[in-house]
Amino acid sequence: MRDLDSLFEALSKSAFRRRFRLGARELVYLHDRGLDEVIAHARELIDKRLAPATLSNDGKQTPFRGHPVFIAQHATATCCRGCLAKWHGIEAGRVLADAERQHVVDAIARWLREEAKREVKPKKDSRQSELPF
Repeated sequence: MRDLDSLFEALSKSAFRRRFRLGARELVYLHDRGLDEVIAHARELIDKRLAPATLSNDGKQTPFRGHPVFIAQHATATCCRGCLAKWHGIEAGRVLADAERQHVVDAIARWLREEAKREVKPKKDSRQSELPF
């Protein structure tokens, strides 16, 4: 497994991985639910969608939006077994060991902690909120 510091250094050089940020809804969800609860969701999602030895939809099992963990998975290259092999040095074709599962959750949690520092910007109302005069 790759050290998280060197992983994040490499991810910072990838234009694709750098572009991921939580949208307003996911950021509100993270702030409302709290980091601990969202990390618990990450554990459940990794156990269900990434840890098995074979996945029928590998490479397509992680949506690009809808939950903070999904976005974090793409940002940290923990979205599929191919990315785990390429970026983390965790080979596909076998069940993830407990230490590997924890490594994946740790990577997601580290990214989410950074995103949690961002402020939730209120969405502008589609109606005119201030009169021009």
